[in-house]
Amino acid sequence: MLSSVLPLGFLAPGREAVVREVSGGKELRRRLGELGFVRGSVVRVVQSQSCGPLIISLGDGRVALGRGAAQKIMVEELDGRELDGRSPVK
Repeated sequence: MLSSVLPLGFLAPGREAVVREVSGGKELRRRLGELGFVRGSVVRVVQSQSCGPLIISLGDGRVALGRGAAQKIMVEELDGRELDGRSPVK
């Protein structure tokens, strides 16, 4: 079951989510899009500590993302069953 939309920075380590929206300035949205943070992509938080960047698993790679940028990526958390045979994009 999908849950409510929240900033990527609030997602706990080990949790997966679907990107729903990327906000911010034009250059930030462009850069995040180039990294793969686009609507419908599935992300997983690998590491999130109280300070420093988040480590995000995205596709076949990992991305270190600052907390400010992570707050601009709105995601919808997955419970682990949502990708079985269904598209994550609404």
